[in-house]
Amino acid sequence: MSMIRRTMDRPHSIGGLGTSEAAWRAWPALREFPALHLTGTQSAVVVAPYPDDAVFGFGGGLAILADAGARLRIVAVSEGEARLCPGPRTPSPVEEPRHRHSATLQALEVLGASDIEMVRLGRDAGPGACGVDELAARLAEACADFQVCVAPWEGDRHPEHETAGSAARRAAARTGAALLGYPVWLWNWAVPEDPRVPWRAAHRIVLPEEARGAKAAAVAFLLHRLHPPVRHVRREVVLTSTMTAHFARESELVFV
Repeated sequence: MSMIRRTMDRPHSIGGLGTSEAAWRAWPALREFPALHLTGTQSAVVVAPYPDDAVFGFGGGLAILADAGARLRIVAVSEGEARLCPGPRTPSPVEEPRHRHSATLQALEVLGASDIEMVRLGRDAGPGACGVDELAARLAEACADFQVCVAPWEGDRHPEHETAGSAARRAAARTGAALLGYPVWLWNWAVPEDPRVPWRAAHRIVLPEEARGAKAAAVAFLLHRLHPPVRHVRREVVLTSTMTAHFARESELVFV
């Protein structure tokens, strides 16, 4: 029995240490998914449950589109109140929205996307604070006249990501925007060849060296500013070093 099949017997939850990047890189199919080229994309909205998710899930794509001069907008559904791990750099709940917003803007500058428009729906629009239909209506307004809507993949198993992804799918259907779903937590809870994942819909966005380097620098900046090191992992949903290693690949995966 192959190592991959043995791993399948032990699927991970969304929290915890999860599947290592080495295990994913050992899976040949990860490099064989059809390539998706962003050439010709003139405008795109990136929906993010929290502002930094746009960088973690689609930072390389943002760098490519910004370099091509595309019109870009990030829609931050929530500011992520009480989401950061406690640590010496963690701001108070009152300060956190401003802190996260500022850090994300600086990370976008690292990506070369300093001209991007940031739309903040506010805490009342955060996942769980309003229904999917209401959120979809607000996202449809934000996606009007945009060619592409990039949003969290609905199957990511993180409740905020699933809510934002579901609302974005409805918004894209209303506006006619092409929908791309980026996974973040999939890499932690899933395993290679996982039957719970619709791999047939997966495509790779190959990152040029410059875009890959920009994303690596932006991710490192956000981890330093927003996510202090985690020494002991139990069941909490946190960004461990095992998890963040997935953000350093030569490509980004999206579901179409």
